[in-house]
Amino acid sequence: MYIDVEYPKDKINFYRELIHQIGMYTADEDDQTAVLANASAVLKIAFEKVNWVGFYLKDGENLRLGPFQGRPAVTVIPYGKGVCGTAWKEGRTLVVEDVECFEGHIACDCNTHSEIAVPIYKNHEFFGILDMDSVETGYFTDIDAEGLEKVRELLVR
Repeated sequence: MYIDVEYPKDKINFYRELIHQIGMYTADEDDQTAVLANASAVLKIAFEKVNWVGFYLKDGENLRLGPFQGRPAVTVIPYGKGVCGTAWKEGRTLVVEDVECFEGHIACDCNTHSEIAVPIYKNHEFFGILDMDSVETGYFTDIDAEGLEKVRELLVR
């Protein structure tokens, strides 16, 4: 059962609480789908101005839609395409302040203005992407990149 949590406004304590919450809902679960589903739910609740959060999982040379919260989304993203495919290709977290300025952005929701894509590696192999969209331009920062990279480490333990 989910218990409402008031997340701190300062980002350092926000991420401490977020990691604690995700840990509570994923700690004793071995099923990958259940872990990612609960993680996406907690992330969606925690971020006030996020309109979509979810996971794209490696499927050959593509990313395939996994557990998410939000409006329906593109189901397949090729390697190197869009924000998620580019984060995979470059092997790094991408913070996009304005998706309209990102060449090749794949639009799923016209209300999305900024995005962050965090590559996930499991046993040193690419596994997928944690993707988050916001209705606010410039919503995600380098602090969010660092915090979500810590969330990533929790999910692949």
